Amino acid sequence: MKYLFLSAIAALTVSCNSAQNSTQANSTKTLNRVDYANTITAEELKTHLYIFAGDAMEGRMTGTKGQKLAAEYLRNFYMDAGIASPIEENNYYQIIPASYFERMKEPKASENVVAFIKGSEKPEEVIVLSAHYDHVGTDKNGVVYNGADDDGSGTVALLEIAEAFQQAVKDGNGPKRSILFLHVAGEEIGLWGSKYYTDNPIFPLENTVTNLNIDMIGRIDPDKKDNPNYIYIIGSNMLSEELHELAFEVNEAYGDLELDEKYNSQDDPNRFYYRSDHYNFAKNNIPVIFYFNGVHEDYHRPTDTPDKIEYPLMTKRTRLIFQTAWEIANREDRITADKL
Repeated sequence: MKYLFLSAIAALTVSCNSAQNSTQANSTKTLNRVDYANTITAEELKTHLYIFAGDAMEGRMTGTKGQKLAAEYLRNFYMDAGIASPIEENNYYQIIPASYFERMKEPKASENVVAFIKGSEKPEEVIVLSAHYDHVGTDKNGVVYNGADDDGSGTVALLEIAEAFQQAVKDGNGPKRSILFLHVAGEEIGLWGSKYYTDNPIFPLENTVTNLNIDMIGRIDPDKKDNPNYIYIIGSNMLSEELHELAFEVNEAYGDLELDEKYNSQDDPNRFYYRSDHYNFAKNNIPVIFYFNGVHEDYHRPTDTPDKIEYPLMTKRTRLIFQTAWEIANREDRITADKL
């Protein structure tokens, strides 16, 4: 019953939350959050993903040449887009020493890739948007595991979201709170990149408002083939009922997807809540949402390739995540962990 009530008020609640919907500097045209969301297109997502999940990246195993090439691709994107590094000028790498990967047989140093948009009114409050950019590499015969869905889809979605926010900044309509775009390595071998970040945060964890984590948003779960207009959300109500309700309000006003909570439980036998990078933030009492399309027949197989991605659906999902981040960044009050 709660969501019937939320549906009735969602458009009013979300649309009225701040003046950022209406102003654009030095232009005769007024742009709003929907216009910025619409800069996220299937064509651009596809262009990025065919490169990022191509054979040249060699499956992006942490510490390998392919992972380094992938990191370089991300860094170059942010530099070209004029989105700053939070570390120092032109240095987008948070270096993870080889010693940190103690469980690897032959550990090698790696890096998280980070970019930053500073908030206009509450810059000390930081929203972290994350996706892991590593995958499982190649097999002993050199066959590439491209990882287009896992997690090429989340990685390139993050690029498009960043570009949309940066356009808003250029128009004098940037977010009130700061946004950190965090591409983590080491997820496939134990969530190591996100653990390194939360152990060595660039911004204090107490100033981190929330983590929206994107891991596999380009495919359709076989169980949802008759109802593909969905995204699974996980963790949204574990620490913050406020964040959970906001997710549904934003979707009602701007998303038109089914927010499926099938796996949104600590008792889920698949243990998805514990299996992606949001969990290292949740362990530190930071409210999280994990966006996920579920597993499919190509999960962790060489057949997880860019040609199998559902690009229009992925675009809808990416725009929803952008809208959710926009709402959190611009609402008057900070999201809190109100269930601790």
